[in-house]
Amino acid sequence: MKFVALAAIIAAMAVPAAGAATGKLAGLVGPGFNISLKQAGKTVTKLKAGTYTITVSDKSNIHNFHLTGPGVNKKTSVGGQGTTTWKLTLKKGTYKFVCDPHATIMHGTFKVV
Repeated sequence: MKFVALAAIIAAMAVPAAGAATGKLAGLVGPGFNISLKQAGKTVTKLKAGTYTITVSDKSNIHNFHLTGPGVNKKTSVGGQGTTTWKLTLKKGTYKFVCDPHATIMHGTFKVV
């Protein structure tokens, strides 16, 4: 009987808790006219729904990194530089990231499924 209870406890511990981090993403804007979002060094085009830690490296005081999508609207400041970390829950849908002052040339999208 004790073995069954212990097995159930171990099995429950193996399942990630709701809201557990799904992955880490790296956003980059600047120093030139580039903007990107990567996971493990690869450009993000599709992600699974879940909670992500997004670290944005803003390397220019003329750019920002603005992420929008279902339930998300986060951005760095145009005049600022540095590193910002967000913990966000990404839901199914399309997300966009853009440099607001240069939106016509600095932008990207990805899908969450």
